[in-house]
This record gives sequence, C-alpha cells and structure tokens, in this order.
Amino acid sequence: MHRESHILHRQLRGQYPLAATASGCWIVDGEGRRYLDASGGAAVSCLGHGHPDVLAAMHAQLDRIAYAHTSFFSTEVAERLADALVAKAPAGISHVYLVSGGSEAMEAALKLARQYFVEIGQPQRARFIARRNSYHGNTLGALAVGGNAWRRAQFAPLLIDVEHVAPPYAYRDQRGGESEAQYCGRLVAEVEEAFARVGGERVIAFVAETVGGATSGCLTAPAGYYRAVREICDRHGALLILDEVMCGMGRTGTLHACAQEGVAPDLMAIAKGLGGGYQPVGAVLVAGKVIDALAAGSGFFQHGHTYIGHPMACAAALAVQQVLERDRLVERCAATGQALRRRLQAAFGGHPHVGDIRGRGLFLALELVADRDTKAPFDPSRRLAARVRAAAMEVGLLCYPMGGTIDGKHGDHVLLAPPFIIEDAELDLLVERLQRAIDRCTRAA
Repeated sequence: MHRESHILHRQLRGQYPLAATASGCWIVDGEGRRYLDASGGAAVSCLGHGHPDVLAAMHAQLDRIAYAHTSFFSTEVAERLADALVAKAPAGISHVYLVSGGSEAMEAALKLARQYFVEIGQPQRARFIARRNSYHGNTLGALAVGGNAWRRAQFAPLLIDVEHVAPPYAYRDQRGGESEAQYCGRLVAEVEEAFARVGGERVIAFVAETVGGATSGCLTAPAGYYRAVREICDRHGALLILDEVMCGMGRTGTLHACAQEGVAPDLMAIAKGLGGGYQPVGAVLVAGKVIDALAAGSGFFQHGHTYIGHPMACAAALAVQQVLERDRLVERCAATGQALRRRLQAAFGGHPHVGDIRGRGLFLALELVADRDTKAPFDPSRRLAARVRAAAMEVGLLCYPMGGTIDGKHGDHVLLAPPFIIEDAELDLLVERLQRAIDRCTRAA
C-alpha cells in the first residue's frame, strides 16, 4: 500500500518496500516477501540478521549505560573492544580510534596522518596519492582521495587536490603476453612516478582499498604490489593508509585483507564487518609511531564526533568479533567463498555477458560485458546495474550491482558479499536467482 514518505531517500523516484523482519540470511518485507541477502546489505551483515548472542550483548549493555561522551569518560566495553582489535591487528598497531562508520574512519585517518607530520616537524607534507575509481567514503576528505569520477564530479570544487594512479585491474589493463610480475612492475612504476611528480617529501600517504570494493568490483592486486608500495612509502617517509572498510574483518577469508599481502599499514580503516550491521560503528587502527608522535607533541588528536566510542556500538562490535572467533567464521568464510566461486564459475564461466569473475573469500564480483570477446561494456544509457538490482529483487535476491566499473561512467559489475553463515542450499539459490536476473537484463539490453 502506497504511503507518502518524508524521508529523503537515496532515489527520489519510485518506492522502497519496508523491511519488516530479518533472520539469518533473509530479510522479509512488510508484505511478507522474502529476500536472500546475497550482499549483506553493502558487505555489512557478516553474521546475518538477528544473531542471538549479539542481541543479548546489546540488551545487557543497554541495561548498564547507553551513552557517555568521550570528553568525560571511557567505558569498559569500549576498552575491551579496543583490546580485542589491537590483539589481532597487523604488526605495529597499538591503538584504535572508534567512530560510527567507514566514511568517518577514512576521514579520521586522513586527518590523523596530516597531524602526524605536523607533530614531527614536516608540515610541508600536504598531498595524498590514491587510485583511480576507488571509493573511500562520502565525506569531503574521503571523497577527494576516492577516484570515482561520477561521485566526485559535482563536488570537485570542494575537494582537496589528490594525485591518482591506476588501480590493479588485470582484466582490462594487463597487456597480452605480459606476466603478472611485469604488470605489477608497471603499476608500481606509476606509483613511483606519482611520488616523483608530487615530490616525495610532500606526500602524506598512499591510500588504497586492499581489495577494491563498491566502485570497482573486488579488484585484487598482483603478487608483490603492496610490498613494493610499502617500500616506496618507507623510502619517501610517507605513510601507508589501507581502507578495509568493505573488504576487512574476515570478508576476504582472513581477518584483515592485508595479511594476504604480507604488509602492515600505518593507519587502517575498518567498519562494515566490525559491527555486522547491528550498530553503526567503524574504527581506525593506528600504528604506535603515530601515537608516539602525538603523545610527544600536542598530546591530543585534533578531531572528534559526538558519538565516537558509543557504548552500544562497541557492545555490538565486540559481540560480533567474539562470535566470529568462537565459531571460526572467518575460516568458514574462506571455504564458503571457494564454494560460491565454483558455483559462479559453473553458471557464468562461459556466459556471453560475464567477462570476469574475481575477488577473495565471500567478496566476489562479476563484471558484465556487452561482448565477451572484445570486453566491450554495455552503453551506460542502458542503466544495466540498476536494472539487474531491480530484477534480482523481483526474484527475491539482494545483490550489489554498480555502474561505472571502468572509469566512473562505463562498465557494470555485480558484487556479492553474503553473510559468513550462508548454507550450501542458499548458495545454490543465490546463483540460480542471480542467473535469472542477469539473463533477463542482458537479453533485454
């Protein structure tokens, strides 16, 4: 039944069904229709919906204290969450800055990186190097380092100047006859050139999604890329900031995606899988050398939000992380990701309109093409990603299609990031429904 909404929705045309209840991998709308949540919302719901242990932890925290401003107090639950995160963090990480989501985490990381250099007497460092068609959030700093042209365009006058280099996009950019090592060398050389162009002594940090997310569709780097980038940053005295808001916290089959790359960042943003959608929460993992510089200098981080370290958010996040460890769900994610990839390969490996299947763990994407042989994308005017999203919902599937995969305008992909608890029968249903949606839309395109 139609009702007028006073919410400024993401889309002003059309209507949204009302989500009424949810359990496990399923969401039920107000009319009783069931949807298999094959993307965890936006790679958020790692435990699925309605996990009893997380709900119990939230209830217990609510009975103790729901809110205390961090200019006056810390809380036991925030301290315990920070302890848990640092205990399993990449090497060198000593502290956690708790925020309310991914964009806030990235914004805080950028400001913390800048303040670090001010504190150690290098205020000339004012530039970031990042990658084209990346996505780091919608706050102005995060949007500036992000390289998605469509998202940046209308806000460009408000954004700081950032140097962008090529993303690791082997499907389109690795040349014929070029080995993985040669392709990696070419990408790294472009990073070197960017440092030289900007001036290594002026660079604050290199910023990257460890595995490319929403705008690029689960791009993975060639072997050795991040180790080489880490070396460049160290040689020039710059920091390495990794964005694991979407790909982190178990999503790629290890708790931190950078563990598979053999590197440790100086700052790392996490969110989505941190709290599993039970509360808005994010964090910046901070290296000890950054903390030491602030401690020896001004003694504080010149930044803050009203709801940082919120006790309810911390309680939810701590419970999510405890369940992940107790039930070995990160390991399950790795194994289930392989099972899903096998199914996707069987269903779409020869599909005329699926050019690439990529990703790690339960963080997988299909790139859609008009012509498989030439890799030609669909015309953007077809709005293929939006149509696949709608068609999937019609058959009871929630997935995460996105347009602009190649350059912010051309190209389409479908991102899949189901809960780590998804069962084999649900994997079969996911692939069957996705195939129906893609076939319907690519035939019509």
